[in-house]
Amino acid sequence: MEEDVKITIIDREGETHEIDAPTDMNMNLMEVVRSYEIAPEGTIGICGGMAMCASCQCYVLSDTELPEMQDEEEAMLAEAFHVEDNSRLGCQIPITHDLKGLKVQLAPEE
Repeated sequence: MEEDVKITIIDREGETHEIDAPTDMNMNLMEVVRSYEIAPEGTIGICGGMAMCASCQCYVLSDTELPEMQDEEEAMLAEAFHVEDNSRLGCQIPITHDLKGLKVQLAPEE
């Protein structure tokens, strides 16, 4: 399937999931995590992808080029727990062909 891109997500228990993320459905990384049930229901994307809760925070482990961080994402990460230099909000990372090879680890829950 050319509409999918292979990405790797390490869940909060340390288990690795190699998945095919659809590029033709206008999804973001947080929505992919939810649709593949990589995080328990109600623990990721609590705000619905509005960059207002940081429940979808992840650590980018690959050198994949991502969209530039916007002010809302920066402000939310400034208030979040477990923030690292490579932290991003999954809801702010659209699934595109450019994400091929992306590897992320979900940040711990509060």
